[in-house]
Amino acid sequence: MFKNKKHLLKKLPAYNLQEVLIVLVIIGILLLLALPNLMPLISKTKSVEAQTQLKFIYNSQTTYRYMYSKYAHDLNEIDFEAPKTVQENGTSNYSYEILAATNNSFKAKATAITDFDGDGIFNVWEIDETGTPKQIIKD
Repeated sequence: MFKNKKHLLKKLPAYNLQEVLIVLVIIGILLLLALPNLMPLISKTKSVEAQTQLKFIYNSQTTYRYMYSKYAHDLNEIDFEAPKTVQENGTSNYSYEILAATNNSFKAKATAITDFDGDGIFNVWEIDETGTPKQIIKD
């Protein structure tokens, strides 16, 4: 029926295993070169969580002060429930606490529980009655 089988078996253009492995190695090397430059950006992005939660604490403290003419000493008093940390199978990278509270002022702190860049320094943010989060220790 078919006299010439050559026309049925066409060779398709493709990459061989060596070529694919070389491309993967090059991509890996480029990632290793780029990663140290990306670490500050990763740290900065994760610190947005601390700033957002501290702003929430500030807003809650302000509301509490309007009601009771003083700032709360405990996060439970302002109905702040800290998100579950990564150590507790959650997504939060920070723990939160109120350091001080008087009738006219308060100070709350967010401390990183993860060392984002592996240098042994943990990121710390604070907020007070002025409402502006401040980075105390940069990771």
